Amino acid sequence: METEKKTHTAAEQMTDRDLSEQIKKVTKESHVRAENTELMLSFQRGKVTLPQYKLLLCSLYEIYQALEEEMDRNSDHPSVAPIYFPAELARLKSIENDLEYFYGQDWREKIVIPAATKRYSHRLRQIGKENPEFLLAHAYTRYLGDLSGGQVLGRIAQKSMDLKNGDGLSFFAFPGVSSPNLFKQLYRSRMNSVELTEEERNGVLEEAVRAFEFNIQVFEDLQKMLTVSDNNLQSSITQSKPVKANTLHMSENIYTSSLLRMVLGLFVALATVSVGMYAL
Repeated sequence: METEKKTHTAAEQMTDRDLSEQIKKVTKESHVRAENTELMLSFQRGKVTLPQYKLLLCSLYEIYQALEEEMDRNSDHPSVAPIYFPAELARLKSIENDLEYFYGQDWREKIVIPAATKRYSHRLRQIGKENPEFLLAHAYTRYLGDLSGGQVLGRIAQKSMDLKNGDGLSFFAFPGVSSPNLFKQLYRSRMNSVELTEEERNGVLEEAVRAFEFNIQVFEDLQKMLTVSDNNLQSSITQSKPVKANTLHMSENIYTSSLLRMVLGLFVALATVSVGMYAL
């Protein structure tokens, strides 16, 4: 009860000077960009497939492996320690369980990591070594996004893929968090308590924008791949000779194009819910 009172009081006392509010403000434009993507609308209809979800898990694994390894390594850093909640928030083990469920025990040999995702994880490792305080921005947008919109994605995924008993959906479960809303208030309060110089604060705000942009870059890369696939498909359709090889090529392009469209929809949703705390 005392903890609940403290978190409510902390929420009421937030000001525009609070880091959490400043991050919300500087990332608003990126949030709007993601919301206005037409593929977001297709996801909202609840169209999630198994191939789509599996590819999402592959990227989440790469991102969270980098983020959590750097958070662990910098757990005593004055900018990281206040928001270090491995028991409540760590996602890596959950993602590994999901990947094993879908791919089998040799899942590490089967997963595919897009280039944009690798750039994202590279950035996380870079700041973990050079500017640990920047981890604030990535941890905040990722974890609080998971606790907010990620819960909606979990329900959509379960219903769309008809998954029973939570199998393959460990990523969306936070057994260590009894009340997501109260925990998010506590998390923001802890983050706002971090002492930063003006230069460091500006750096964290810039990194928050960059974190969102990395998510957008993931599906922008996929969009380019989709455009190439669509062009190839159109070329195959307009060919006059019904050669078997062309028919096979066209079928592959249809599958690739459809799959990429679905993946794009989920990544747009992921980037949008990454700032799900706006609704709180």
